[in-house]
Amino acid sequence: MEKREQLYEGKAKRVYATDDPDLVIVSYKDDATAFDGLKKGTIVGKGAINNRMTNFLMKKLEASGVPTHFVEELNDRETLVRKVSIVPLEVIIRNVSAGSFAKRFGVEEGIEFSEPTIEFSYKNDDLHDPMINDYHAVALKLATWDELDLITRYAFAVNDLLKAEMRACGVRLVDFKLEFGKTSDGKIVLADEISPDTCRFWDMETNEKLDKDRFRRDLGNVEDAYHEMMKRVMGAE
Repeated sequence: MEKREQLYEGKAKRVYATDDPDLVIVSYKDDATAFDGLKKGTIVGKGAINNRMTNFLMKKLEASGVPTHFVEELNDRETLVRKVSIVPLEVIIRNVSAGSFAKRFGVEEGIEFSEPTIEFSYKNDDLHDPMINDYHAVALKLATWDELDLITRYAFAVNDLLKAEMRACGVRLVDFKLEFGKTSDGKIVLADEISPDTCRFWDMETNEKLDKDRFRRDLGNVEDAYHEMMKRVMGAE
């Protein structure tokens, strides 16, 4: 597969064209941002960890019936994926109160929900990704009702699998963000990544944070937390 010109650069990844119009190469960076890009830094080795963990989990999701954009891991930092047009919604599943949810509703962090919650944010940097509901998404033509139903079903299926995976390695899956895209033939698939950048992972015994909150909140040992998560999930150093 021939790597061609760069198509896009985001906060955490670069995307390159290939000689196949339906396939692109995603390259993961060590750059880290928080608070809408106001806080910037580097987490050494993050790109490789996020790439490998994402691919490991996407393969499991694919096998369990959730279609993904994953095609092939090329090396530690680069992966071949199906080219998609991203549905401009961030899909957030929460199992435990934390972060913006706790702040928004004035509750303490760490409350276990009897049922997981789902919320959508409109992916728009200029508007700071405002929270929206299904009706807004349809009115703005971001997705159809059928697409929202499918995305919701897939998101809860991802939660079921990830919760089981994390429980097995002593991790509490607090919440996470997903993105979905449409392939050239209109099929909805899971895209983006599943990593300590996009999930809140707490140690089941101590509630120690093993994710990007260590960077956001200046808790220290950020690289160690990312390595610890990869070791627990993949058994890899």
